[in-house]
Formats: sequence, structure tokens, C-alpha cells
Amino acid sequence: MILNIPADSHFSIHNLPYGIFSTQERDARPGVAIGEYIIDLKALAAKGVFDFDTSVFDSSVLNDFIALGKEVTNPVREELQKWLRDPQSVLAQNQDEILVPQKEAQMHLPLHIGDYTDFYSSIEHATNVGKMFRDPENALLPNWKHIPVGYHGRASSIVVSGTPVRRPMGQVLPKDAKAPVFQASSRLDFELEMAFVTGKPNELGTSITTDAAEDHIFGMMLFNDWSARDIQKWEYVPLGPFLAKNFASSVSPWVVTLEALDPFRVDGPVQDPAVLPYLEYSGKKNYDIQLEVSIAPSGSLPKTVCRSNYQYMYWNMAQQLAHHTVNGCNIQVGDLLASGTISGKTEDSFGSMLELAWSGTKPIDMPDGSTRTFIQDGDVVSMTGWAQKGDIRVGFGEVSAEILPANSSF
Repeated sequence: MILNIPADSHFSIHNLPYGIFSTQERDARPGVAIGEYIIDLKALAAKGVFDFDTSVFDSSVLNDFIALGKEVTNPVREELQKWLRDPQSVLAQNQDEILVPQKEAQMHLPLHIGDYTDFYSSIEHATNVGKMFRDPENALLPNWKHIPVGYHGRASSIVVSGTPVRRPMGQVLPKDAKAPVFQASSRLDFELEMAFVTGKPNELGTSITTDAAEDHIFGMMLFNDWSARDIQKWEYVPLGPFLAKNFASSVSPWVVTLEALDPFRVDGPVQDPAVLPYLEYSGKKNYDIQLEVSIAPSGSLPKTVCRSNYQYMYWNMAQQLAHHTVNGCNIQVGDLLASGTISGKTEDSFGSMLELAWSGTKPIDMPDGSTRTFIQDGDVVSMTGWAQKGDIRVGFGEVSAEILPANSSF
């Protein structure tokens, strides 16, 4: 290796995720994370090492590069791995031009996200919510084990990690009230999720099978689906989430390729009853990715409030994409499809404050002596995730955001 990569780095040579960065001297452009550095793909391409149209590296989003297809993007990653191991490589001989310290870079939203869909695919999360708000003995709705339930969200309000999020205003029905009031949400929540990025479109009127799904999935990111629970409770019947969700969602800046995650494939939960034929799949489609969420009150140390794992998902990505397109819906390069809240079976693995504090009945102690049932102004919520198998470590970095007070000048 031409670089010394710490053993606990999220960005090992086995990973090499793609993102968009800029510095004072370099405009926003594609890069690849390696250890504490970023490989400037535009600067590297200027050395004439690639045999495709490298004008894609002039773009401030990854869409054009991803659209070249895995027959191009996968070899780029493989070549980078080879060059990082070779002290005589073009990368090794031009480190000052091509390698940028991450601490000197600003990260940007890596994609133009044309469309965004959020699923509801953790059986533990769906069961917990059903117990709180419906009949505990019949927590899951009748359709839940038959289809990957989802809704179309708002792509324009997805922001990159580090972007502050303002507490939303909206209609809320106070307890025992007969009419709603307009106010700032007092039940602001995070949702621990992951999202996958589509890298190959399908034509309108055609569908993608579970066998073909991975050809259409470029990679994955961490995703925080911010939720205003009090607004959501009032509005979600009959058409589901709207203003409680569309004010902001936060994503991590690095897109980890599906190929980098191959070593971490695992079997998913047994699906009972049996799914319809178009949702049947073969092979290991779940991934063992460890996930954590922390909350840092303003001026205080963070506290880890959740430890979960992506392998808990009842519905996998191949099934989600197959269901999304079975009616002929067309996806585009750069679309984002989120998993839904990722909760496990134990209380410390629940992926939202709604569950962790059980709808406000079990406050969580913070390092500064305060407690939390939901997220307060000034709190910084951070999520991280990584996979480890032997010496192979692949991480996603972090997605974090500070909550700002509501804009109440209405």
C-alpha cells in the first residue's frame, strides 16, 4: 500500500466509495475515499489512464459516471485498488496532485436525486408502531407480509450530512382536543435507515425482476428519515406521510458500491407466508452492516442510543426494487430508495426515538443530566455504519445534523 490506512478506517482499500468534494482550489467533482484522503478522479483522469469519456468527472454529481454502467465503474474501482498497492503506479507517483486530505475538503450531496421512495421493511419496527397506535394483538396490517410497503417522498429536501435541519411547523391535534392547532412539532424524531442508489434505468412499462435487481443497484448510503410524529399522527390517515416527512432527510456523503459489500451477504429472515412469485428470490440478499445512532445535546458529549443491523430487514433491496417496478414504473439513474426504519428485537436496537422512548413514556438519560423522549433544538443526531469480516472492513462514514429552532414567523 502506498498509504498507511488505520485498521479501523471506514475507507479501506476494500471499500473505495464514491462522493463529490471540493476544496478552496478545486471545484466540486467526483472523488473516492481512501483512509484519510480523497482520490481526485478528475486529476487522475488528466493523466490519461482511463479509456472512457472522462468528461463525467467534470460534473458536480455522480449521475453521469454511474450511468456509464458497472462495466465501467467496477473496473475503475479495481484499477484504483491495484494502483494503491503499486508504489510505481501513476497514483503513487502523483500523490500531491491526486490525493486530497479529507480534512481539507467539503463534501456535497453526491447525486442529482430525481425521485425518492421510502419503504417500511423492518418487521420489528412495523410491529412496534402497530402496538403503540393500533391493536397490539394485530400490530401488522394485513398487507404487510405480502408487499414491501412504501411511499414516494420528496427528493428536493434531501440534504448531505452536516446540513442543519430546521424543526418543522404544521398541524397537530393536541390530546383530548377536537380541532387541530398550528405549531412547531414537539415530537421530532430520527429514523435509522439505509438507502440504495439506482444506477441503471428501466423503460416505462417494463419491470425489474429480483434476479436482475442488483444490475440496477449501484450502491448504498446511510439515511436519516427525519419525522415529525405529532404532525404525522394527525395527517397520515388516509394517504400516509406528507408534511411530517418532507421537510428534510439527511444522507451520508459517500456511496458504497454493492460490490464492496459482497463479503457481508447473509440470509434474510424467513418470509411467512410465502411471497408471490415476482417477489421470490435466490441467494443471500441481506447484508451484515452494523449501525449506531448517537445524540449530542448542545454543548454536551454524545450518547449512543441505538445499535442495530441492516441484516434485520424483512424485505430486501431486490424485492423492494422488483415491487417498485412490477407495475411498469420507470426508475432513473440516481434515484434513491430508502429501507425504512431499521429496528432489531432488543430495546437498544430500536431505530427511532418513538420506539426507544416508547412514545414518550420511557425517557432516555443524556450525559448533561437532561432526558430525551424526542429530539430537542440544538441536538446533533449522528448515524454511522460499517461491516467487518476478518480483516475486511467497509464503512459508510457518518450522517449527522443539528436541529435548529422552528421558523415560527407565520
